Amino acid sequence: MEVIISHYPEELTFPDEIEENAKRAVEMVGKLYGVENAEVSVTLTDDAYIHTLNRQYRNIDKPTDVLSFALNESEEPEITDGPEVNVLGDIIISVERAGEQAKEYGHSLQREIAFLTVHGMLHLLGYDHMEEEERLEMEQEQRIVMEQLGISREA
Repeated sequence: MEVIISHYPEELTFPDEIEENAKRAVEMVGKLYGVENAEVSVTLTDDAYIHTLNRQYRNIDKPTDVLSFALNESEEPEITDGPEVNVLGDIIISVERAGEQAKEYGHSLQREIAFLTVHGMLHLLGYDHMEEEERLEMEQEQRIVMEQLGISREA
């Protein structure tokens, strides 16, 4: 699985393990859901930038923890030349918000980043939580992936 991780703004700093956790979570979802040959972009950012994106794309004027932009939702023209790459989409995670939530829930920042990455990946694969039944299914899938990662609720 090709995992492209970037920071925005570039001067944003956080422990190196954060990137590794996000990459590991993407790869685990890829393995479990049969999309190992896909490409995913993960941007680690701050509340200000994710707030801008949330307002621009969802008309919600506040920061959030994670946004996912799936590239397989609409009909794209088929490209016949060159290698076939399944670009799943982009995940944007607010490291600031993740830190606040980790404190609130009483677990580590690494665990929260892994969870938000799994959540974002499931959205890229078509899972949603708008309806109660969908929410329960997505929560179950999240638990399964987190268990496979060996990350408990308290981690």
